Amino acid sequence: MQSSLFDVEQTGERILLKDAQLDYHPNFYTQIAADQLFDQLVQGIAWRQDAITIAGIQRLQPRLSAWYGDANAEYTYSGLRLTPIIWNRELLTIKQAIEAHSGYRFNSVLLNYYRDQHDSMGWHSDDEPELGRQPVIASLSLGGIREFILKHKFDKQLRYKIPLTHGSLLIMSGNTQSHWQHAIAKEKHPCAARINLTFRQIIPKSP
Repeated sequence: MQSSLFDVEQTGERILLKDAQLDYHPNFYTQIAADQLFDQLVQGIAWRQDAITIAGIQRLQPRLSAWYGDANAEYTYSGLRLTPIIWNRELLTIKQAIEAHSGYRFNSVLLNYYRDQHDSMGWHSDDEPELGRQPVIASLSLGGIREFILKHKFDKQLRYKIPLTHGSLLIMSGNTQSHWQHAIAKEKHPCAARINLTFRQIIPKSP
């Protein structure tokens, strides 16, 4: 039974939400493996802070980010066009582990580095045309726990949050992106740094 507005009903690894398909694996990586990956990514990723366009206004993203993938996996969101950096060893290792576990295939990954409680991600859906009609997004979290907040696009009463733990994997598929938005809000209290990796399958544009 749903006990409050933000509770999530979970049966095994499947999170039951209306118009969504979410599979959550809180211990996809052990703490030791997750610690090692976090340290490797902090040092080994080409982090940058891009300016995006929101409501016609350009502003710096409140986090660091990076885009890696196959050579033809270009991606555009919020007026920002991303050309991928070719996979490094750590990212390929993570990608292959998630693919083997999930049965899905990915050709790109967006990394976001939340340095402290002031960094955030605004409300959005991963529904750009190059992701296809029912995109599968595999979201790996490393570092400090942050709450992943969801709200239904059409049923305004439906809002949920999931605390994404160190080494956890959340797979979003089906109608999740067409029916829900998600965000990472700023925190009122200090929290540890967090890296999030969202693996995607970009549909290359025709020449």
